[in-house]
Amino acid sequence: MTDSFERNAAVLKSRWPDVFARLQTEDDASSQAELVEGLQSTLRINGIQLTSRHDRLAEARLQAASLPPGSEVLHIYGTGLGDLPRVLLEDHGAARLRVHILNGALFALVLTLTDQDDWLSDPRIELAYAADHAEIRFPFFALPAELELADENNARIRDRLVSEVHIHFNNREFDPQSPEIVQRLEESFSLVSRDPDVAQLFGSQAGREIYVIGTGPSLEQHFKKLLAVRGQVQRPLFICVDTAYRPLIAQGIVPDLVVTIDQRISERHLPAADSENIRLVYLPLGDPQVLSAWQGERYVAFSPSPVYAQLRQRIQRGMLAAGGSVIHPAVDLAVKMGATQITLFGVDFAYPMNKSHAGWHAGELGGTVDQARQWVLDGHGQRVRTQLNFRRYLGELERYIQAHPQVRFLNSSRAGAMIAGATFNEAFVQ
Repeated sequence: MTDSFERNAAVLKSRWPDVFARLQTEDDASSQAELVEGLQSTLRINGIQLTSRHDRLAEARLQAASLPPGSEVLHIYGTGLGDLPRVLLEDHGAARLRVHILNGALFALVLTLTDQDDWLSDPRIELAYAADHAEIRFPFFALPAELELADENNARIRDRLVSEVHIHFNNREFDPQSPEIVQRLEESFSLVSRDPDVAQLFGSQAGREIYVIGTGPSLEQHFKKLLAVRGQVQRPLFICVDTAYRPLIAQGIVPDLVVTIDQRISERHLPAADSENIRLVYLPLGDPQVLSAWQGERYVAFSPSPVYAQLRQRIQRGMLAAGGSVIHPAVDLAVKMGATQITLFGVDFAYPMNKSHAGWHAGELGGTVDQARQWVLDGHGQRVRTQLNFRRYLGELERYIQAHPQVRFLNSSRAGAMIAGATFNEAFVQ
């Protein structure tokens, strides 16, 4: 053992014996690391440079400047080479500094190579694994390299950090002042003002099981069983998202309700033919021509999005949850209709079987699997390819499930992302 490790270990054993014990069980990451030299030196792990190789102190000060001054507690996600904790302890004046480990093997390696006992010994420091907390803490700074290097144990917190960091970028196309949005809301106003309120559906299915059907690739595994269930006299209610409607109809599976929220949904996704017995729940950004062509009953819903702030002042309609995907209001509708048990189909947030969607060709609904550079853990505990927005949608659904403990959530497949708070429906899981 190096002298650095002995000094670091002495502090850890004294202050955080449980963390130290876990660090000792981590895999050896030395084979993945290489020294990078510049004006200073740093480590490169799996091709990702941990810090600046020229001026680590300047980099840490730039990172520290993004945190609000005067905070009693600050949170750092990732340990790096200890530069950011040192700067914050010296310059920022926080009463407490909580450091959350995103990659245990990486931190164990750093402890063997470099002195970290100076900041670890400071009484203002608290140290834990990021995954020890179910939710991210504010205010925080997440070290960029370790958002890429986060290990599987801490992947869920990693995803929520990335979502929070990207939130303003993700919301850029939903500017309430955007001419396209203003025009669309004006075009749909007459339809919205006369169609019934989605709140009329709330409580109408108290105690009934509801199937919420997305368009993930795993949906294709269940077409035969869903068709059989649909033919039963006593059966769950079927709610599907807009892009799942056409694949279901092609298999003879007629949903009870369809939920649509996106201004880009066209007649290609929601063909109106033979829809007279299917209810449609929509948000006002939907294409008025597509909505008005629907032959079945239509119901208007709003979301908490600022996009609908002015419209909510003009018209009163029921609210459905928002989370970036149509799956979130579909799930919320099921809960507000009174479901006590919800089984999720095709809610994968990933590309299992190297496919993007059930019933659609690659690229028809957006990105393709070849563009997927991220990963989540599937129901088998294995990595499956995904993309950033899918990880954000997953995190928002998990938050929703956690906030509704009165409802039992089940997942129909292990092929897609593991959904925290949802167990598996053994009648469907393969």
